[in-house]
Amino acid sequence: MDHRTVLALYDRDMREGARPDGPGTRIERVGAVVRQVADAEGWNGVLWSDLDEATADRAIAEQVDFFAAQGREFEWKVYGHDRPSDLGDRLAAAGFGAEPQETLMIGEVARLTLDTRLPDGVRVVPATDRAGIELVVDVHERAFGTDGSPLRHQLLTRLAEQPDTMVALVALAGDEPVSAARVELVPGARFAGLWGGGTVAQWRGRGVYRALVAHRARVAAAHGCRYLQVDALPTSRPILERLGFHALSTTTPYISPK
Repeated sequence: MDHRTVLALYDRDMREGARPDGPGTRIERVGAVVRQVADAEGWNGVLWSDLDEATADRAIAEQVDFFAAQGREFEWKVYGHDRPSDLGDRLAAAGFGAEPQETLMIGEVARLTLDTRLPDGVRVVPATDRAGIELVVDVHERAFGTDGSPLRHQLLTRLAEQPDTMVALVALAGDEPVSAARVELVPGARFAGLWGGGTVAQWRGRGVYRALVAHRARVAAAHGCRYLQVDALPTSRPILERLGFHALSTTTPYISPK
């Protein structure tokens, strides 16, 4: 993989040329900033910027003022290759709080290792109704220890209004949900996003997450996507590398001051 070329393609298609990630959201380009604006339950944030030392602080202040007027907390996703090189420091100086850094990993679907298998007694089923979404949320809350209400709202809305843009999956051991994940599909895009992959503690290290990655890769391939993208936690990166993903950059969420 030509890392520089693929990273530039990702920036152009999925950040600068981003599409709304769900119903009721919109993408706006204001000067050198591309942002998503959503309701209180959706994701509000800056997806891309083309700034330098002379323009960054003013752009940060403008976004803070805009989202404050909307009554929304927002996230500024800073990638390791964004300019200026001290963008994260400038956000911190403006009162933003940095979340843990993740690794932007991209895999070319045709070159991934997909010969994985689930543990005995485990099967993968699509979440195609409210009951299925509840299983996904149950896994999310147990795997990550966080409130799944925003995720429930997002997934149910997507399922009802844009079902062709997402495939959510649950791994069941008997009737118990033990892992869940989703693949997000943008019509006509070359990249599909892998999101929300989580496995409950007692089932980690048994190949379930790996099998869900492979399953989602096949879904993306069937939709004509060439690449898969993941914002990977340190626990996921080694698994993804073994499957054929490449680390192309980092991404750090900066959360706006309250």
